[in-house]
Amino acid sequence: MKKIEFSKEEKAEIVSRIRTYFDRELDPIGALPAEFLLDFFAEEVGPYFYNRGLRDAHAALLRRLEDVGEDIHLLEREEKS
Repeated sequence: MKKIEFSKEEKAEIVSRIRTYFDRELDPIGALPAEFLLDFFAEEVGPYFYNRGLRDAHAALLRRLEDVGEDIHLLEREEKS
């Protein structure tokens, strides 16, 4: 699997959110520890979220394909023998 990477802007926004969470819920942390925490979650936990997203997308696609199959069946015409 390709490594999960964020743009500089995305990373700055996520680090800001991590720091806000720590300020509100725990003890304040600096930008560098927040970046390390983000990197840890991206590497260690990110694949679980990524894989869940893939499974959800796959299930949604299968549901849509079932609908298409039903629509095609409704379009079929009676064959004369």
